[in-house]
Amino acid sequence: MIYLEYNFKIDPAQPASDILIAELGEVGFESFVENDSGLLAYVLKSDWKEDILNDLFILQNPDFEISWTVKEIEQQNWNAEWEKNFHPIKVGGECMVRAPFHEPGQVVYDIVIEPKMSFGTGHHETTHMMLQHILNTDFAGKSVLDMGCGTGVLAILAKMKRAESVDAIDIDEWCFLNSKENVERNNCKDVNVYQGDSGLLTDKKYDIILANINRNILLEDIPIYAKCLNSDGLLFLSGFYLEDFDAISSKCGAYGLEFEKKIEKNNWISTKYVN
Repeated sequence: MIYLEYNFKIDPAQPASDILIAELGEVGFESFVENDSGLLAYVLKSDWKEDILNDLFILQNPDFEISWTVKEIEQQNWNAEWEKNFHPIKVGGECMVRAPFHEPGQVVYDIVIEPKMSFGTGHHETTHMMLQHILNTDFAGKSVLDMGCGTGVLAILAKMKRAESVDAIDIDEWCFLNSKENVERNNCKDVNVYQGDSGLLTDKKYDIILANINRNILLEDIPIYAKCLNSDGLLFLSGFYLEDFDAISSKCGAYGLEFEKKIEKNNWISTKYVN
């Protein structure tokens, strides 16, 4: 497979980089690597079109200077790029997320992720905050849904925290396959990975639902999550900005979900609700 690598130079970097990542994801870019000067973004050459950047709001914003160059990159070079840029992270002193080529961490929860092109290595603020929520929550004996699972990292940590069963769902085939690989790599039994969307949740019930997606999909699917939660169940959401908090919480409240807690990081937010 041949990818196109967009090298974006961004000044100032934040919050422009985060907004650009969100907008690029909507038009088909599959993965991103932040660096000192901005951002590397990757899209399959077969999915590329000449006007792919034309409707991006952030590129029209006069508050930021954004320029870019484009080059083709072979799949073998992509993997080398991940190894060069993917560094292990620690969350809360208890959890490490690392690649197979890193040394094991001296932590309670040592998670090995081969990221490939799936979102969810723990480096992005939203994944990091969701991992924090999991570390601060009792998962023992719980039934869990990881919606929009990406690499499967949230499902894996939930299982490591002794969840009884975990379903992980992602609409993207690459994420579906990558999650299955990572679940096996971390010896997490009773984690079931499915390809699809919230349409798979008919007649499903869970004690805890984790959904790190984006604002629009969350607003569309919150009614389904509420229906799938057991009494006193917990819903953890992320993938949206602080300014979206009122809209998200209002929708949750309309379906009987009570706001309990939020975490903020670089204008991203992650929230907790109780059924």
